[in-house]
Amino acid sequence: MSALRTMEQDRAAAAWAAVRSVGADYAEKYLALARSAPADLQVNGLGQTLAFWLAKKGPEHEALYRHLSGWVGSRMAGGADLLKWLLGSETGSDGYRRATMEAIAFLSWVKRFAEAEFGGREKSDG
Repeated sequence: MSALRTMEQDRAAAAWAAVRSVGADYAEKYLALARSAPADLQVNGLGQTLAFWLAKKGPEHEALYRHLSGWVGSRMAGGADLLKWLLGSETGSDGYRRATMEAIAFLSWVKRFAEAEFGGREKSDG
């Protein structure tokens, strides 16, 4: 088994656990946020997106921030809060790029699992 496959399996397992921890009262909002998150990161940048989620203070924003910060922070920042690590002077542009790539990879799994878990719960007007 290659290291890449193991990393992908670890990423998927963490994303699955994260999605399973989402409360039913905000699952639909989490799904909407998870669907847009990878594109938001690419358009706005990792730091800007994290800061936006923190500012919103909705349970879905707080959950996705916690999930992403927990995963990427544990992989790259020694368990530190991801946004605080990104803003640190020692991070550098290479670290920022690697964190962004890891965040997008993790969020792609989160998006898939959120769609699988919560996609069928959307209300239909009909």
